[in-house]
Formats: sequence, C-alpha cells, structure tokens
Amino acid sequence: METKYGRDSFFDGGLLGLIAWTILGGLVTVCTLGLAYPLALCWIYGWKINHTVIEGKRMKFYGSAVGLFGNWIKWFVLIVITLGIYGFWVGIKLEDWKAKNTTFVN
Repeated sequence: METKYGRDSFFDGGLLGLIAWTILGGLVTVCTLGLAYPLALCWIYGWKINHTVIEGKRMKFYGSAVGLFGNWIKWFVLIVITLGIYGFWVGIKLEDWKAKNTTFVN
C-alpha cells in the first residue's frame, strides 16, 4: 500500500478529452445564448470528477443540468432582489452543489 500522497490518488484524464469537452460546452452555450450553460458545466465538471481517484476510490459525479438550472434561476432571482450582493455567494453555492452531487464509486 502506498502512502496517502502516493499513486492511490490520481487524475487519469487527458488533454484531448478536456479540450473536447470544453469546446463542446462552449459551442452549446453560445448556440443556446447561454441557456445551456448549466449543461456545459455539468459535462465539464463530470468529466473532471469522473477521472479522479482519491485514496484508491474513484469519484463519480451524478449532478444533472436540470437540477443545476433550477438553482441557477433561484440564484439569479436572489441576485436581482439583493441588487447584485448575492452574486458574491453564487460561486460558493456552485461548489456546494458540486460537492453534494459527487460521491465515491467503490
């Protein structure tokens, strides 16, 4: 068994995969005038997390674009109501949503 900083934890994604998912996500976002941005985020984040192994356990992202879109609408309304102040919390809320939709496979 390796140390906690050894090969038990690693990322096995490749550059071409990252480029492909990023381009596809960008194209979908532009073609839908930003409406599919939550879908693009799910694709890219899903690719990253599904290629991550922590202490020998592969991670799995199971978040959906529909779930994120619902939060996106709620966050947008809160930004409007608070005259932009809630915008400072949106990044934190997005990270929280990602964590809640990530688990270990084994």
